[in-house]
Amino acid sequence: MADVTSHTQVVRARNWMDAVPPAYWVLGVILLVIPAFVSDFVMFQIMGWSYILGIIALSLMFLGGYGGMVSLAQMAFAGFAGYMVAIFGDSAVTAISQGWPWWIVIPLALFLTVLVSVAVGWLAVRTEGIYTIMITLAIAAAFFYFTRQNYELFNGFQGFNSVLPPQLFGVDWRGPYAFYYLCMFWAVLGYAVVLYVSRAPFGLALQGVRDNPRRMAALGYNVTAHRVAAYAFAGVLAGIGGILLTWQSSQISPGTVGIGPAIDILVIAVIGGLRHPIGAFIGAFIYVLLKTFAVDVLVALGLAGERFQLVIGLGFLIIVFFSPDGILGLWDKYRASRKRDPLTGKDRGDSPL
Repeated sequence: MADVTSHTQVVRARNWMDAVPPAYWVLGVILLVIPAFVSDFVMFQIMGWSYILGIIALSLMFLGGYGGMVSLAQMAFAGFAGYMVAIFGDSAVTAISQGWPWWIVIPLALFLTVLVSVAVGWLAVRTEGIYTIMITLAIAAAFFYFTRQNYELFNGFQGFNSVLPPQLFGVDWRGPYAFYYLCMFWAVLGYAVVLYVSRAPFGLALQGVRDNPRRMAALGYNVTAHRVAAYAFAGVLAGIGGILLTWQSSQISPGTVGIGPAIDILVIAVIGGLRHPIGAFIGAFIYVLLKTFAVDVLVALGLAGERFQLVIGLGFLIIVFFSPDGILGLWDKYRASRKRDPLTGKDRGDSPL
C-alpha cells in the first residue's frame, strides 16, 4: 500500500512538472542567475521595483480578470499596509512608531489591510462598471488626503522614514542581492497562488459570477460573498506589495498613495493584460523601464525631461490601441499569425500538409 502511495505521489509530481511550459523553466533560471550579471541598481531598482509593482498589479488583475471588478483602491491598500508597518514597527518618527517586533507587526498589518479591503469591497460590489471605478477612486483619494492631513497617526505630509526590513539570519534584507531574492520569492509565490486559486472551486465560481451573476445566484452561490472574498484575497496581495515597497524606499508618505500611483497600477495591469497573472509582471517591467529611462531618452532628444509621463501615456495608448488585451493580446495575435497560412488565410493545422 505504501508503494502505491509513493508511486502516486511521484506521478503527480511528474504531471505537475510536465504542466509547466519549458519557457517558464528557462525564465526561472534566468531570474535566479541574473544578479551575477547585472549591477546593484538593476537588481534593486529595476527588478525589485518591477516585482513589487507586479504584486500590487496582480491584486488588480485578480479582481479585474477573474472577478470582472476594476478597483483603483489597490495602491491605497498597499499604502495602508506600509503605514501599519511604520506605525506599529520601527521608524525615525519615534513619537508615533511603537517599535513592536516584526513577527507581530507584519501579520497585524496584513490582517488590518484585509479588514479594510473587505470594507471597501462590501461597498464596491454593490455597484457595477464605471460606478465601481469611481467609488474605489473616491476611497483612494480620501485615504490620500486623510494621510496628508492627519499628523497624530500618519505624521501628515512627511510620513515615516527609516522604515527598514527586519534583520533576520544576519542578512541585510535591504541589500541589493537579498532584496532582489526577497521580492522574487513573494512575486513567484503570489503568481502561483493566484493561478491555484483561479482553478480552485472558489476561483471557478468567481469567474462564473463574473460571466453571469444571475445564473450563479440561481444555482445557489452567494454572489456578494464571492466578490467580497475576492477583495479580501486581493488585499493580501496588495498588502505584501505595499510592505515591500515601503522597505525598498525605506519610507512611506502620502505621495505613495496618491491618485497618480493608483492610476499607475491600472495602467500596469492593462498594459500587461488582465486575462493572465503573468501580465501584471510584464506590465510592471515595461512601466519601470519607461519610468526609469524615459527622462534620459527625452533629454537625449533635446526635449524637456519633465514630460516623461507623456512617453508613458503614449506607450499605454499605443499598446491598448493595437491590443485591448495588452501585451498578452499582442503575443496571441503574433502566434495566430505564425500558424496562419499566408496564401489561404487558414490555420496551418487544418491543412492536410
